Amino acid sequence: MSSVPIFDAHCDTAMKVLDQGVDFLSGEGGAHVSLPGMIAAGLRAQVFACFVLEERFPGRAAERAEEMIKAIEGMISSSAGAMTKVVDRSGLDAAFSGGPIAAIVGLEGADPLEGRAENLRRFFDLGVRDLIFAWKDNPFSGTAFGQDRPLSQEGERLLGLAEELGVMVDVSHLSDSAFQGVVSMARRPFIASHSDCRAICPHPRNLTDPMIRALADAGGVMGINLAPMFLDPGYHRRAGPLFEASGKPGVSEEEKKRLRLEVDRLPRPGLDSAVRHVLHAIDVGGEDAVGLGGDLDGISKTPLGIETVADYPRLVDLLREAGLSERQVEKVCYRNFLRVFGEVLP
Repeated sequence: MSSVPIFDAHCDTAMKVLDQGVDFLSGEGGAHVSLPGMIAAGLRAQVFACFVLEERFPGRAAERAEEMIKAIEGMISSSAGAMTKVVDRSGLDAAFSGGPIAAIVGLEGADPLEGRAENLRRFFDLGVRDLIFAWKDNPFSGTAFGQDRPLSQEGERLLGLAEELGVMVDVSHLSDSAFQGVVSMARRPFIASHSDCRAICPHPRNLTDPMIRALADAGGVMGINLAPMFLDPGYHRRAGPLFEASGKPGVSEEEKKRLRLEVDRLPRPGLDSAVRHVLHAIDVGGEDAVGLGGDLDGISKTPLGIETVADYPRLVDLLREAGLSERQVEKVCYRNFLRVFGEVLP
């Protein structure tokens, strides 16, 4: 098993800690990510997402985001010094020099900003250092699941303010039009924290080859997502219609349950599917533009070979077997995200 450090750019563990009562400290409760698992995998930095949709928390999206940030702070305090909240590049450097694991707080969707870019300052003060503008179409941006809307004027203001403050601009979930807006206006590197390659699997959440090249040209990094729907075209072809049917208006809860059971019965793709995306992304964008962003605890299923974060070394070993040099393995596993966050954070 590999001893290469890991920088993972996206997980949704805070949501499971807050809503399902999973025990981050012991690993009990069914979460993909736990402190023992992170230590076993050699994780040195993890972006913890705060996923908040206004429609799920009407009138209190900002409050919900603060609750999630407090949940992450509780996870950190329970670690007895093994993990610390990182808000600047010096904290990242310390994490990869023998210090505590770096916990970076991100907003997955800017709904908590209540439609005003200026409200990012409040969350910057709370430690947010990664920002996905929208998960579902909102006043800032269109999304992959929406109407392909571009960045709005307020979204353009948000981009400028994020760059001014030193908050990482994260284009995962954005529409293709909004992605192009970021490319044309960004003055600093940006990332796609948890997105795969559309040329391999045609899911709209994945990046096209021109998008990967544009991200790389800007000095950015894409984190390979472990969701089977994004990794494997066969799985996507079979599961996609089931998810689509379950989301239609008027579908009964009984029918939704039946459709979910159908998805659960689909065979999981192997971990080699993630390796294929890494190799393709390197071919298109170069070895400096690819990292890991597993979306653990945000996905219901993982590829065979990854049950929890503790299994990340299996992916590292497969990257070596696929012919990557040790330098390339290190870049994918941590150096690329360490570099880009080091360039953007205060």
